[in-house]
Amino acid sequence: KLARYFSIPESLLGGPADEEPVGGLIPVKRSPVRASAGPGAIPYEQAGKPYFAFDENWLKSLTASPPSKLSIIRVEGDSMAPTLNAGDDILVDPADCAERLRDGIYVLRADEALVVKRLAPPPAGRRVTVQSDNPAYPDWPDCDIDDLQCIGRVIWAGRKIG
Repeated sequence: KLARYFSIPESLLGGPADEEPVGGLIPVKRSPVRASAGPGAIPYEQAGKPYFAFDENWLKSLTASPPSKLSIIRVEGDSMAPTLNAGDDILVDPADCAERLRDGIYVLRADEALVVKRLAPPPAGRRVTVQSDNPAYPDWPDCDIDDLQCIGRVIWAGRKIG
């Protein structure tokens, strides 16, 4: 009743997910996992409820992936500071892995932990350097691309100011 009254999707009030645009906004699910910008975060659940809603045209300008494939993940740790800080929310596109891998920030699975790191693939070859933006953390040079389990590329970040 409240959703109808306020003309908003039920999912914004904790109801079932609705991927239909409401007022031009597309909901994106938040995964209740955290990607560590540090030693690694252990995922404790893989499914979430819509958390953010983005303008449909703006979202299409970022990616061709359907909204149901995108997810919002919270960052933990400071190894990617100042680019990403603890508490930042990141929008992850799983389509930008594998053959589309390019320079950028990615969420990776290392053992059972999720990490967010910058990948610097060379122009040719199957090796890549996994980097932290914070110089206090070491890089992982010369990693085999096939050994990295890519979850997705970070295409947007949001944070609290102050």
